[in-house]
Amino acid sequence: MNNFGIRELDVVVIGAGQAGLSAAYHLRRAGLEPDRDFVVLDHAPRPGGAWQFRWPSLTYGKVHGMHSLPGMELTGADDSRPSSEVIGAYFDAYEHRFGLRVHRPVEVSAVREGENGRLFVETSEGTYAPRALINATGTWDRPFWPRYPGQETFQGRQLHTANYPGPAEFAGLRVVVVGGGASGTQHLMEIAEGAAETYWVTRRPPVFREGPFDEEQGRTAVAMVEERVRRGLAPQSVVSVTGLPLNDAVRAARARGVLDRLPMFERITPTGVIWPDGRAVEADAILWATGFRAAVDHLAPLGLREPGGGIRVEDTRAVRDARVHLVGYGPSASTIGANRAGRAAVRSVTRLLESVAA
Repeated sequence: MNNFGIRELDVVVIGAGQAGLSAAYHLRRAGLEPDRDFVVLDHAPRPGGAWQFRWPSLTYGKVHGMHSLPGMELTGADDSRPSSEVIGAYFDAYEHRFGLRVHRPVEVSAVREGENGRLFVETSEGTYAPRALINATGTWDRPFWPRYPGQETFQGRQLHTANYPGPAEFAGLRVVVVGGGASGTQHLMEIAEGAAETYWVTRRPPVFREGPFDEEQGRTAVAMVEERVRRGLAPQSVVSVTGLPLNDAVRAARARGVLDRLPMFERITPTGVIWPDGRAVEADAILWATGFRAAVDHLAPLGLREPGGGIRVEDTRAVRDARVHLVGYGPSASTIGANRAGRAAVRSVTRLLESVAA
């Protein structure tokens, strides 16, 4: 710590979800010590990353493609338990096993240019001055709410996937579910069991994917997202380019008419929604399953954004500032991608630290 109360160290990791914990694990393997050489900061109240905020009805058995963190497998999980509990307990055990000493709850307000080639990371527990930053803040804190005429007049309830409480609260109600992704279909199928009426509304016709999602298809999907990031455009999620898996539950829901999709409505009325052709439906609730955006506003003082709205990244490095690495961003937003990005970021950070010390 210097004379101004600013603590100097090598690396700050922001976020303790899958990508942040992967990065912290690889920092330890590279010989860096927590609280001496690096620190992991997490704003959440407990271990689990964004998983701790998932709705109770999302049991572990319904989770698609959860990959274990490096160095410690997730085994013997009860498929009937909420995923928030299973993965929260797993992340907690992981942090303790590898002594990662995550600081929480800590809010990061801004990252700025510091002195002598360092960055200043301003937080609720003081200012850190690292030589490198690994940003692993994900998307959960930035739910995307589209805006439509009349939205503020709606007399029912509006909520987002980020605060979805589970299907029980929609029993007997007329519900409009907006969004064509995996969360939207999961919400819809759950809610339809007890709701009076459900309506599924999406901007584009949904694409259902037959058969298993193999490695080659995965590489193609990641490449599509990665190309946007290279061009400095706002990243799409990997899921957005893979299509929706057509499993037995989805087939049954389609047969019952639950997944009969409607195009986007034109405006919202006090009692429902209305389409350009005059069709209208009454609704008690609108659930916006419309996704999330990257939570990177704290990086704004560094001027990393491109005209296209995104941060241009090569490998995991921000093109405008090689000290800043983004993991769990764009092509590394999946759980397996986050693991790989954490390892790649640490390799790059290690080279940076060696060049500074030389």
